[in-house]
Amino acid sequence: MKRFKQQVILWGSIVSLLAACASQEPTPKPAGEVDGVDAAPLAIGAIPDQDPEKIQRLSEKLTAYLESELNVPVQYQPVTDYAAAVTAFKVGDLDLVWFGGLTGVQARLQVTGAQAIAQRDIDEQFTSVFITNANSGVQPFEEVSGLTALKGHTLTFGSESSTSGRLMPQYFMQQAGVALEEVKGEVGFSGNHDATIKLVEAGTFEVGALNSQVWDSRLTEGSVDEAKVQVIWRTPPYYDYHWVASPAVEERYGTGFTKKLQGALTRLDTSVPEEKEILDLFGAVKFIPTENQNYAQIEKIGRQIGKIK
Repeated sequence: MKRFKQQVILWGSIVSLLAACASQEPTPKPAGEVDGVDAAPLAIGAIPDQDPEKIQRLSEKLTAYLESELNVPVQYQPVTDYAAAVTAFKVGDLDLVWFGGLTGVQARLQVTGAQAIAQRDIDEQFTSVFITNANSGVQPFEEVSGLTALKGHTLTFGSESSTSGRLMPQYFMQQAGVALEEVKGEVGFSGNHDATIKLVEAGTFEVGALNSQVWDSRLTEGSVDEAKVQVIWRTPPYYDYHWVASPAVEERYGTGFTKKLQGALTRLDTSVPEEKEILDLFGAVKFIPTENQNYAQIEKIGRQIGKIK
């Protein structure tokens, strides 16, 4: 009986020891955490300035790349228009957005601590083009003063908040002394650069203004009928498209995450086939770092034209 009691005590001690050891093991991470931080998806988006099918292909490839580089879930959220992208960033529905120059400034001014972190190599010296229908009678010119030829002709911009498809073209028109009231009828807003090309090509509008990179890309693809539409002027350069990151990512994923985002974007390499495809879809050779102050001119012009209050 004495030996039986000793065995019971011994087994009780072993069970207690095992229970104590178990209580010291790491607590499993709750669902939704990666490396100890909240892994709510990094929500990314982009202004819908091109063909929706192309934007969809780009978003799928970029999402996969960022997930592998950052080790957090990434989710692409499409938006209906430029203003919706700004609003989604403002209210926190989007953490990282590919903005144009104007929308990037508009978004940052509404979110304290937001940062412009990366732009394409071509965005330091970006340009717009004015195109015309072949039947318009408007001929190519070399100087900004040539924009006076737009008087009395129908004109369409892209989106109302597009930097390259509205803001800068309107600014250069003002430089030439051409008011919007001097074009024929109401100014159109096509919604995106591809639509602007098609509207001018079809003769719906005689003149259009758009992103030069999209124009050059469509020429290379052979999707523009050059017998029906031509470039009449290419603007001087300005800063344009860029990625803007919300300060919320630092709170969610830890201090320094903004730098990680910037690093992931600027590491995209054309020598890696999958990464080259992403860069090609962006019309870029690489992404480079940028900062808020690079868009001071855009902010100034935006205020002059009334797009920034």
